[in-house]
Amino acid sequence: MQIFLDNILDSHTLKAITDSLSNDALYEDGKKTAGRTARRVKSNLQARPDAVEVKGALKLIEKALMNHPVFKAAALPQKFAKLMINRYGPGMQYGTHVDDPIIAGTRTDLSFTLFLSDPKTYEGGELVLCKHDGEEKVKLPKGALTLYPSTTLHHVAEVTEGTRIAAVGWVQSRVRLAEHREILFDLHTALAQLPDTDENLEARMQTLKAKSNLTRLWAD
Repeated sequence: MQIFLDNILDSHTLKAITDSLSNDALYEDGKKTAGRTARRVKSNLQARPDAVEVKGALKLIEKALMNHPVFKAAALPQKFAKLMINRYGPGMQYGTHVDDPIIAGTRTDLSFTLFLSDPKTYEGGELVLCKHDGEEKVKLPKGALTLYPSTTLHHVAEVTEGTRIAAVGWVQSRVRLAEHREILFDLHTALAQLPDTDENLEARMQTLKAKSNLTRLWAD
């Protein structure tokens, strides 16, 4: 299951984060954190995790995600494996790869990209998801996010003009299997769409019962 979320951050926080990440000195070669195979296809820059500005930005992003009701319902996050900031300039790209199954000792069930650059300011740079029915190119507005299974082959297309900055991260879910998470998200959505009225009380209770019991059955 893949979802798209707009306005993860309020406008003031988004501006503060992007302004704080504008300093070239914050970035280093992205190959430093790539595995042996990914290192061959990775050409980007990463914000230094020890920099005060980067720590502050990632803390704000993590807090916003953990407080976002739809993100929580879709990911059922147990914890984040890692968050980082990537930057792509002209000629940079990240070839086809699959994310590591374990990052920082944490299983990666879901990956996300939070776009921090206005898409009008750069050319190329799409996140390309390789699916059984073909490729899906994703290039979202500034402040929007896509969440998708970490099992997905994907790549970042070459940036031909401008600069693309994004936050990426990985989540360990309380529910391991993607199929189970999708069912629970469907039930969450059904409850949200079913008016909380007296006439719907029985239907809501039965739906909530199913959601609760399946969560209990499937949760790690």
